[in-house]
Parts: sequence; structure tokens; C-alpha cells
Amino acid sequence: MSSLAPAAEVAIVGAGAMGTGIAQVAAKYGHRVHIFDNRIGAADAAQQRIGDALRKLASKGKLDSSEAEAAAARIVPVHALGDLVSAKLVVEAIVEDLDVKRKMFRDLEVVVTPEAVLASNTSSFSITSLAAGMKHPGRIVGMHFFNPAPILPLVEVVSGLATERAVADLVYETAKAWGKVPVHAKSTPGFIVNRCARPFYGEALRLLLENAAEATTIDAVMREAGGFRMGPFELMDLIGLDVNFAVTKSVWEAYFHDPRFAPSILQAELVAGGRLGRKSGRGFYDYAADARKPSPATESAKPRPSKITAVGDGTLVDGLRERFASAGLAVERRKASGPAHFVVEGGILAPSDGRTASSIARDAVVYDLAFDYGSCTRLAVASAAGCSDAAYAAAVGALQAAGIAVSRIGDAAGLVVMRTVAMLANEAADAVNQDVASARDVDLAMRNGVNYPVGPLAWADAIGVDHVRTVLANLAAYYGDPRYRTSPLVMRAERLTDE
Repeated sequence: MSSLAPAAEVAIVGAGAMGTGIAQVAAKYGHRVHIFDNRIGAADAAQQRIGDALRKLASKGKLDSSEAEAAAARIVPVHALGDLVSAKLVVEAIVEDLDVKRKMFRDLEVVVTPEAVLASNTSSFSITSLAAGMKHPGRIVGMHFFNPAPILPLVEVVSGLATERAVADLVYETAKAWGKVPVHAKSTPGFIVNRCARPFYGEALRLLLENAAEATTIDAVMREAGGFRMGPFELMDLIGLDVNFAVTKSVWEAYFHDPRFAPSILQAELVAGGRLGRKSGRGFYDYAADARKPSPATESAKPRPSKITAVGDGTLVDGLRERFASAGLAVERRKASGPAHFVVEGGILAPSDGRTASSIARDAVVYDLAFDYGSCTRLAVASAAGCSDAAYAAAVGALQAAGIAVSRIGDAAGLVVMRTVAMLANEAADAVNQDVASARDVDLAMRNGVNYPVGPLAWADAIGVDHVRTVLANLAAYYGDPRYRTSPLVMRAERLTDE
């Protein structure tokens, strides 16, 4: 299947931020792009914004000036739907209102030829529902860009029940030709990204609600240990708490109140109070001009331990053991048949397996998952209720000696990164198990749509799917909540990717 030829005309319906961004992408590739908006002057303003954006790219050396001017000249504002008659692809990017979108598609169907593809940039509505009642439902497809469209690479190509495969393939190849990273998805609530990303926010909100740690500490741990570009609370403030809450609520309702997607009462309270994040001046953080962002909880310096014993081997201890040795700590190795861990001055330093530290041993300190134990700059730890000061100090001192800042949190099951990654992998696996998308496309979507350091399925393979199963089982036992039920794919598979 080939892509839409550059000579083919493209139409964008909706001259807001998304429509304008998509128009810029198409024009840059070579299409003549007609922009329509029923708001007077909106299409003309969009033409001006696109021209300015292209010229700015040229001024920065990211685009040849002649190419910028040529692309800008290909943007044509129109003021009636009838002017879109020659379009081969129409991308709808209007308000997220199902009835309004349905009416627009019915109006478009009267205008364009039967061969024209009608795509929706919707992030939440069923493509099957949008196509219902159309004369040619097979040409209706989702083409979900991420904001800002000229920058973010992902495009979810979403097929409803009636969408013809040839139509989905044409849109997929066209998105690729436009320099995007397309993925195929079935029309299910949240598609790939908005579904699979829910635990990134949900687990952090649960930890905050349980007073396990402050928002700034959770964010720091997710960045500095997990390798995420932003922490969940920083990201919710950037997106807008109202927007993030609305997406969560929409997915939860669409899945008939499945507990895995349940919204947080804490986030609902903040939205009700008008604390929407950066755009309102306050969310989880205060954005007033004189406000200072609080520092994450960081343990004071503890003595360097004289000896560490590494008991057993495995992904979750090997990198840290090597880091201890590189820092000049004396590390003794001992084989073991049980879970791998460290013994530090008589206390236990163990990787999280979804249990609380108190349920492991009296003198246990549990450390969190890191994307890379060899380079992480911070780890979260939790100690058992009866842990002695000496055992705790020795464990923290070992991590600090290896150059790792330590954030102590409450004795929360699964800590921060481990429970989040296990839940992300579980949701991603369920999407694959339900044939929403392939494992490859799920991981591609999560890397390119929300900038995760690695796809959640590949991350589960790196940790060990058996360990992810254990974490989920322990979380389910601790909370007694079906939210943590294990996906059938995680239950039966030894690997979640083909790589």
C-alpha cells in the first residue's frame, strides 16, 4: 500500500491548535491544504500562524527558507465546506463532541467524492460510532495526532468495525510519509496511549492519597530512577488537571467502571477547587511568580558500610551490585535459591516485589525499580516498621556511597517506580491480549506518544515477566482490589515482546 501522493489535496476541518498543526505537517510534505472552520476568520488566522511557524523553523536552520515559503503558500483557507470537494483526505479536528462530529461527517459526505478518506483526530470517541449511519462507513478512520502535531511523532491509526483495511493502510503509510510514527489500533476506549498510560497517573495519585510521599518526591523518583522525562504530577499540571481527569473519567466510564481506570477523589477535589495546574496558577504545585518548587525528600548522609553481601543474582540486583563494587565497596557474593537481595551490616536491602518492607523481615529496607541501576541518581526506599536505626543507616549509606540520592517514603507496597511500571506493563499486555494493537505498536506508541524511556512490554521483559506477575499478585493481596488483577497475557507468557 502506498501513501497519498503529494499532489493529492488534503483538507483540515477545524482551525484550532490541532487542526493548524496537522495542516502544517501536510503542507510541509507537499500537499495543497485547504483549512475550513465555521468560526469567522479562524481559517485565515490559522494560515498566518502556520506561515509564521514555518518561517521560524527556517530562521533556526531547521528548514530551507524556500521550502518554508513554498509550504506556507500551499495553505489555503476556505469559508465553505463545498470548497473541500476535491480533497482526497479530510482530517476532522473540531471540538470533542460526538454529536457535532457526527453531523460534520454527514455534511462532508455530501461534499466529497465517495473515494475520499474521512479521518477523525478524536482522542476519545469510537470510530465505529462516528461511522454509524454513513453511506460509506468503510472510509471513516481515526488519525489521532498528539499535541503539538508538528513535533510529537506518534499517530494512532484507528479502525472501527466498518473501516476498510485499505483505508487504514493508506492513512498509516501517509502518516509515515509525513515523517510520523504511525501505529494501528482498534477502536476501543482510549485507543493505545490514553488507555495504557492511566497507571502512570493513577498509581502516583494513590500513593499521594495514602501519604506515602509528597508529590515532589514521587516526581523526582520517577524522573531520576524511572528515567521518565517528567513526573506524573508535573505532567498533570502541564496537561491540565481538568483535562487529565476528564480523560481518566471517560476511559473509566467507557469500560463500565472497571476499577483499573477508576479516577482519584484527590484529583477530583483539586479540579472542583479550580486548581487545574499551570494554566490556573496552581495544581499540585504553586506557579505564582514568587513560589518555590519544594525539594524532594532526601536522606542525610549516612556512614559507609564496611561490607555488603550480594545474595543471589538477577536483573534487579546485578546492576546495583556492580555499582557498589565500582564505588569501592567490599561486595561479597553468595548463592541463594530464594529472591536475590543484599545483606548490609546484618540488615536486608531487597528490591521491591510488591510487598511492604514490614512483610519481608524485621530489619528489611526495600529499594525501588530503576530504569538503569548503573546510572540512576535517586532511589526510593521504605523500611520495615521494626527496622533498627543501624540497619536502615547501613542500607542508605551503601546507596549513598554509590552516588545515589535516597528518598525515604512510607512503607507502601510496590514503592513508586516498580508498581507503576508493573501496572503499565499489565495494561499494555491486556491491550495486546484483547487485540487492540500488536505488542510492537503498543511499545512504539508509548515511547513516541508519551516519551517513556522504553516500551512497557519491553521493560517487563527486562525485569522478568515472572517478577511482574509477583508484583501484581502482591499488590492485589495487599489492597484486595481488582484494580491489580493480572492480565491473562502476563499470566501465561514468559516474554511480552517478540524481540
